[in-house]
Amino acid sequence: MTAAAVTSRDAVTPVVSTTPLDDVPALLDLLPAAAALSWVRRGEGLVGWGEAARLEVSGPTALAEAAAWWEEFNAGLDVDDPIGVPGSGPVAFASIAFDPAAGTSVFVVPEVVVGRRDGVAWLTTAGGGDPVDVLTSAPAALPAPLGRLRYADGALDPASWCATVAAAVARITAGDLEKVVLARDLLVTADAPLDPRSLLVRLAARFPDCWTFAVDGLLGATPELLLRRTGRTLSSRVLAGTAPRGAGADDDRLAAALLGSAKDRGEHALAVDSLVRALEPYCSGLTVPEEPALLTLANVRHLATDVTGVQARGGAHGRVGLLELVGAVHPTAAVCGTPTAEAATLIGELEGMDRGRYAGPVGWLDARGDGEFGLALRCAQLSDDDPATARLFAGCGIVAGSDPAAELAETQAKFAAFQAALES
Repeated sequence: MTAAAVTSRDAVTPVVSTTPLDDVPALLDLLPAAAALSWVRRGEGLVGWGEAARLEVSGPTALAEAAAWWEEFNAGLDVDDPIGVPGSGPVAFASIAFDPAAGTSVFVVPEVVVGRRDGVAWLTTAGGGDPVDVLTSAPAALPAPLGRLRYADGALDPASWCATVAAAVARITAGDLEKVVLARDLLVTADAPLDPRSLLVRLAARFPDCWTFAVDGLLGATPELLLRRTGRTLSSRVLAGTAPRGAGADDDRLAAALLGSAKDRGEHALAVDSLVRALEPYCSGLTVPEEPALLTLANVRHLATDVTGVQARGGAHGRVGLLELVGAVHPTAAVCGTPTAEAATLIGELEGMDRGRYAGPVGWLDARGDGEFGLALRCAQLSDDDPATARLFAGCGIVAGSDPAAELAETQAKFAAFQAALES
């Protein structure tokens, strides 16, 4: 399928205006009841609503088509942007399929974007509108409590999924590959419609160090930054290797065990190496810490490595845009495995479900080529057919030393991130 562009009007209004703001409420509090768009961490980032333009695209050239569409869209705009920082001016929110060639990726240009970065706040409108009216128009009241939540197994029940993990370990032990990331899904239905605003606010409060995202009904709080581009500076946060939280001294013991785990450190090294190999052709230099750090979240800890680099200026790679860079680094071993082709094939063989946009790149890009993309983890896809139903996802990296029961427990701990937002 080739690209399909959809606009909210007969013709996209060519005026995009950014206005500085002195006083901005909490970004997530501004969101309307429907079609919320979000990329927020520690109160900073972007939120948006409305659709000035939309692109849905799939196929082997999906990201190249999206990049061409974004360039063409911006070429026809009259832009007034006195702020000139990453995220001001024209912005597209994006949620890319785990497999862009097979799944459908979604790009949305909002009619309204409100942003905050390093103490600077702004509002961008595509198609006019008084900034005062936009910010003082109160969102609809939050809905009543969700009531009873009913959970059901997704593609595989826990026992079947454990058997799938065991089958993957056997393939790894036989030498077919080094690592594969297997995911499972969980269905939830509430008594009342699920409201994205409530879920996003709760996720942000519980996981302030994560990026709280929402694009086209896929929302969550991801701890993993796939790629940020600011000018020619590139950065990424690689996560692989996970341990649960404990109480008191047990929490410290679990942290020390994760740092000392040969299995987890080996899994982490594979993820870092896959990212570095993908980025090296595009960079004049990369900085990679020798040892991983611990990232501590409310429910789990991860081994984390922050990689930074400078995009090369010369040659074809120096002219590469953000979406091409995203396509070059995705999927890393953190969400697919090693080697990539063998891992992707095994996922299709064993996992039993269509990931859709789960574990795919999610984030935003602006007209300057700056942007941020995380990986859509700790997330749920709201149902188009039933507003009270959602599909939750969680996965973990499988290597030679993986124990199916322990991996099942890890997915349950990751499901808990979104379940806490549902059950608050």
